Amino acid sequence: MPANPQPPVSVIGLGMMGTALAAALLKAGHPVTVWNRSAAKTGPLVAQGATPADTAAEAVAASPLVVVCLTTYDTVRTVLEPLSGQLTGKTLANLTNGTPAQARDLADWAAKEGAGYLDGGIIAVPQMIAGPHAYVLYSGARDLFDTHQETFAAFGGTKYVGTDPGLAALYDVALLTGMYGMIAGVMQAYALVGTESVPATEFSELLVPWVSAMLGGAPRWAEAIDSGQHLTDVSSLAVNQEAFPNLLSTFAAQGVSTELFAPFQPLLDRAVAEGHAADGLSRLADLLRKDQ
Repeated sequence: MPANPQPPVSVIGLGMMGTALAAALLKAGHPVTVWNRSAAKTGPLVAQGATPADTAAEAVAASPLVVVCLTTYDTVRTVLEPLSGQLTGKTLANLTNGTPAQARDLADWAAKEGAGYLDGGIIAVPQMIAGPHAYVLYSGARDLFDTHQETFAAFGGTKYVGTDPGLAALYDVALLTGMYGMIAGVMQAYALVGTESVPATEFSELLVPWVSAMLGGAPRWAEAIDSGQHLTDVSSLAVNQEAFPNLLSTFAAQGVSTELFAPFQPLLDRAVAEGHAADGLSRLADLLRKDQ
């Protein structure tokens, strides 16, 4: 037996991501207990050395740290709430995608049950887990994160973002927002050139370096947002307001839907109408917040 054995961990939820998390823990040398509503999904992990639990209660009882990775927070509650009274002293690390409000509510419930709670946002796809580019955001009690950080390192990088349990979900959704925005633009571009039978693979040779170059401006936009200094000599909101109708007209003329891009025009119009014509696009972050 090793002098410093790795602590046991239970994993609840064995979809593609939960399975990847459990496999990473096994690879790192942790005794792992697994449970899933469809018991057949435990098979591949059992073959790697995991211990199957017949019930969620057995999985919780098996380890001081319980990693939960399910489809929704509603599912998390469906699984955990019947275990009321059995969670005292456990640490729940909920890596289910959800909203900040859901994370805070679940943290409150866990506290009433006598359990520690960390919320997490996984910044990776299952195939990336345990690789050099995967990381997980964590929020909640700092002492819990510190206690289990070495275990969490089995998944990839670890980033603690604050004591508010909702912060990991907030960061997660914000990162996904940037991702979806980029993907939406790329798909719109492919749809547009496809109307003239331009192969997407051919066009990607131009699109990828262009998008990459534009994303290089993100740190400058962040500085402008934090400082409140949005004046620009690159591309003002007035210039963008005048040019943007060309995009919408081209989409319509080429038979491509405008539904992804049409809402951008009223935002540009409002920005100019409110006196921000000389500002750069970074000003839009302020205008999108309802408290501004």
